[in-house]
Amino acid sequence: MVNSQSRLNGTQRMVGMAIFTAIIVVLQLVASLLSRFANFPISLVLVPIVVGAAVYGPRAGAWFGGVFGAVVLIAVISGLDLGGNILWIANPFLTLLLCLVKGIAAGWAAGLIYSVIAKKRPYLGVFAAAIVCPIVNTGIFCLAMALLFRETLVEWAGGTEVFYYMIFTLVGINFLIEFVINLILCPTVARIIRLKEKA
Repeated sequence: MVNSQSRLNGTQRMVGMAIFTAIIVVLQLVASLLSRFANFPISLVLVPIVVGAAVYGPRAGAWFGGVFGAVVLIAVISGLDLGGNILWIANPFLTLLLCLVKGIAAGWAAGLIYSVIAKKRPYLGVFAAAIVCPIVNTGIFCLAMALLFRETLVEWAGGTEVFYYMIFTLVGINFLIEFVINLILCPTVARIIRLKEKA
């Protein structure tokens, strides 16, 4: 009986993770095709990454973030993501690392923050995870641009002060939209997680 319950839980987890993975792939493909602000498309997948990380834990969050990063990488290589494609041409290896690392770190951090805070304050855990995910994703991107792709960044800035350009032009709109979407959907995320925990 215990083994059969354990198998059922394992199967439910696999199915749930497969569903979240599919949602992330579809949403990021849509974002790459339709949403173009500044030089990089808006990431529509941070909400399902936060939900998946909260429901299944930090390691699953890292997986979901990695899937997001892999889809971004495909868009970068194919030219759907124009800004990313410029980085790919400049340095394919560093671009590959950037796409994967920022996604994996964002998903893992969301899952970790949720698991720590939600033990005592579940609702606050959801908000914290929803805040941390876009901050880590965008923060790693900005850090990589400043340290690894500085020449490209200076060229894009076209005489504008680099820090100002990076924060207010390159990622400003994207980050704000991603951040606001995550915060607005927090109550829905909390309800989804509560339903999962009751099941």
